[in-house]
Parts: sequence; structure tokens; C-alpha cells
Amino acid sequence: MSFILLCLMVQAQQKLTYPEVEKNSYELYLQGKWQELIQCAEEARSQGIDFFYLQARTGIAYYNLKRYRTASKWFLKAWEKDQSFEWLQEYVYYSLLFGGRAGEAFKMADDFTSGMKEKIGYATSKLTSVGLEAGYSLNPKFDDLKTASHGQQAGVGENYGEAFYMKNYHFESVDLSHRVTPAISINHNLTYIGINREGHIDWSGKNNFSAKTNQFQYFVNPVVVLGRKWYVAPSLSMIWGDFSYVSGGISANRRIFWSNKLSYRDHVFSISSWTHLGIFSPGAEYNYANISDTGFNQCSLWLTAYPFSNLSFYITPRIYFKSDEGNGFGYNTFGISGGLQMGPVHFYGQYLNGYMENFIESAGLVVSNYPGTSKQKISGSLYFPTGKKYRFVLRYISQDVTESYWVYANGARINSLNYSFDKHTFTAGISWNL
Repeated sequence: MSFILLCLMVQAQQKLTYPEVEKNSYELYLQGKWQELIQCAEEARSQGIDFFYLQARTGIAYYNLKRYRTASKWFLKAWEKDQSFEWLQEYVYYSLLFGGRAGEAFKMADDFTSGMKEKIGYATSKLTSVGLEAGYSLNPKFDDLKTASHGQQAGVGENYGEAFYMKNYHFESVDLSHRVTPAISINHNLTYIGINREGHIDWSGKNNFSAKTNQFQYFVNPVVVLGRKWYVAPSLSMIWGDFSYVSGGISANRRIFWSNKLSYRDHVFSISSWTHLGIFSPGAEYNYANISDTGFNQCSLWLTAYPFSNLSFYITPRIYFKSDEGNGFGYNTFGISGGLQMGPVHFYGQYLNGYMENFIESAGLVVSNYPGTSKQKISGSLYFPTGKKYRFVLRYISQDVTESYWVYANGARINSLNYSFDKHTFTAGISWNL
């Protein structure tokens, strides 16, 4: 009998009441015992007890543990019950911002009090950031390529053989972002690329000429937050430029060389969408491109995981599919990227492996429209904050490239020989967050 009474007493002690949960959770909040507060809240909810302050305190506990994505879940639950508290508005805003959900933070801030808007520096529409970046890419195998016997290997003989070996290139870009409504931001980028090549023509001996590509790209990308946490982002890349080179021909029964300039226009339309589900963010992207007068489709699926419920570490596996006019969609490339916070410095890395020809990245911001293919690309970026508004970035990119030496007879291609090299790109930039 005494054993049964003891069991009943233990069971009764474990039965929580609303006043007990209120008292205990408040004391744990005052003492800053965040893990115990989370356990207290979990036990209360398991017994059907939940209320505004318990949700808010749970959010505060996760926030102080820097688990911002989980914290925002509880702050938003509390927000649904009462939106009048400025302290809750501030927690909602920063938990979303620090959890990688800036679009939702800006949208919700439109409903904050004027005092809180002023405190966080919010405006319905404003210029949000300006950035400058420049880079230089080199081909360490250039000297080896220009002395290689590609013509002999391709069996050029008395025919016409031609290749354009990449020497180096440089680029300069300007970024500008602005918010037009609480739920809509627009990103712009203008980039110039200057590519230096050396043209080699095997025709009555070896002939070398310089070749130059001048290319401009304008990229525009609106980002729209639909509802509470659904993002939709269409984008358009317009690319135009010219390629100056020397070619050979016959005039009056004499072999001669003359300068040519080929102008081109490419474009890429993209639309991507993603959402946030706890520590995961799934997304998808579709691209339609017309490059070198050839149209094709590309799409990709990804899933970003934030294992620590913040931006200190995240990882994104991504798979790409592609189709052209003669083939349906099929697997093309696998990629994995991720970020790591190391004190004030943030590292972002990316690895791509597949068959990358006219490959599209970053919703069309990066378009590999060079005359060749690639199997692997590795990149790393380091971001350094300086003060409250400035941020420097240093990047390194290594990518293999395969291009072709072509053999012509009577103006028609009759043979080719592939050659490969690695290009190494170094960039530096600065952005100003307004």
C-alpha cells in the first residue's frame, strides 16, 4: 500500500500547473539558465501548457544560445498573440536577420512601432548596399600551350589549323541593392570582362596573332517575400560584347590574313524560389539561356542545412540538370557549398563537378559563356568586416578548362584536338551596407 501511495505522490508532483510554469520559467529567465528554461518549457508543453510569455522566454533562451533560427520560431508564435511589445519586435527582427532570413525581417519591420523602426534603422524603401569588386585570372600553362604541336597532333598538314589560347583576363564589377517595398528588394550588377588570347594559325607555317574579347553584363534580380516565409526571385542577365581576332583566307590566289570583329549578344532568364523550414531551407531554380545563338534550359534543386540553427556553419548540396534543343533534361553537375564563421571573418566555399558548358550559377549572375567546357570548379571567399558598414572580400577560384584546336578544309571543320589547362582567379572587393 505504501508503495502505491508513493507512486501516486510522484505522479502528482510531476503534474504541472499554469502558475508553476509561469513562476519557474520566469525565475529561470531572470537567472539566465537558458538550457533549463528550454527543458522547463518542453515539459510544460508536453502537458498541454503554453502561453505568450512562455513562448517569448523560450525564444529568448534560444536567442542567447545563438540558435537564432529556432528562436525566431518561438518569437513568431508569441508575435501572433501580441504584437504591441517593442522588446518582442526587436527579438523578432534580429532572430530572423541573424538566422539568414533578412527578407522576412525587413517585411515584418514595416509593422513595428516608429520608435523601433528608428532604433533598427528601418525604412520602407532605401538604398541598402553598394559594392565594387575586381579580379584577375591567369593560365599558368599558356607558354606550354602556345609552343605545343597541336597542329601536328591534329594532322593539319596543308589544311588550315586554328586555336585561341587564353592568356589572362580581368574583370571589374559594380553592385547595387535597394529595397522598393517592405517585401521587395532589387539587386543590380554591371560587370566588364577583358579576355586576352593568342591566336595560333597553322597555315603555310605558324602564325601568331593577339585576340581580345570585351564583354559587358548587366544583371537585375528582384527578390520578393510572399506571405510569411516564401521567397520568389526572377532575374535577367543581358550579355553583350565583341571578339577581335585575325583569320586567314585566299585573295587573288594569295594566302592573306586580316582582322575581324565578331559581335555577340547572350541572355539568361532565371527564376528561383525557396523557403525556410526550421534548420533547413529547400529551394529550386530554373534558367533559360540563349548563348551563341543556341537556346537551352537548366534547372537545379538544393537544400541548405543550418545544423547549429545560425549562420556559424551551413552547407548546401545542389544538383543541376540541363537540356538543349535535341535532348531532354538530364543530370549535369553536382555542387556543394557552405559557410563558416571564424570570429569576425566569414568563409564561403564551393565545389562543382560535372560537365559544365555554358554553365549558369547564382541565378544568372555567373555565366560561363567561354568557348570550352569544364569538369571541376573550386572557389573560396573570405569576408572581413571593417567598422559597422564596410566589408572586404578576397576570393580564389580554380577551374579546369578544355578547349579545342580546329582543323578546316575548304572552310569546313574536318578535325579537332582537345587541350586542357587550369585557370586561377584572384579577386578583391568592398561593399558598403547603408
